[in-house]
Amino acid sequence: MACGNPGKIREIARLLDGLGIEVVAQSEFGVTDADETGTTFVENSLIKSLHAADATGLPAIADDSGLVVDALDGAPGIYSSRYSGPDATDDSNIDKLLAAMKDIERSDRGATFQCAASFVLPDRAQSLVAEGEWRGSILTARQGDGGFGYDAVFLDPESGASAASLTAEQKNARSHRGQALRKLVALIEQQFS
Repeated sequence: MACGNPGKIREIARLLDGLGIEVVAQSEFGVTDADETGTTFVENSLIKSLHAADATGLPAIADDSGLVVDALDGAPGIYSSRYSGPDATDDSNIDKLLAAMKDIERSDRGATFQCAASFVLPDRAQSLVAEGEWRGSILTARQGDGGFGYDAVFLDPESGASAASLTAEQKNARSHRGQALRKLVALIEQQFS
């Protein structure tokens, strides 16, 4: 898995459980993070999966995802993980987001979690990409203590709860990453079965 985020790795491992795919973090192979120089989630996902496949000689799965907020013209977008700077943490990113939105009315707080997931073979002969979106809105304060990233301030309209308040099963059923990875798994099965 071309990823170093423990929360993402756990989430992806749960989604791929039972498919005979072992999810191993790239750090287990001594692979460093790729420079995310793309301008879209798809480009960054492919950069990461190709980097891991090239470094390990193994097939690689990567995702790039982030929060796109309507009232902030799409920010933080592809910069979601480093929204508050190079030493960003989940808390500092949320603090910056809440500050940026403090005067935004509830009706104008729409947001979308977006994800692009990719699978590549080490010989670069095959690249598969799938995308997912989770539409919701931004809360005015943190709710829940599960999840990671912006989950504590993202309101899922279907449940009426923050993403951080959902169980892992509920989140995976709704989330942008869950959607993208289920589509990606279907593409892998279709291509290699």
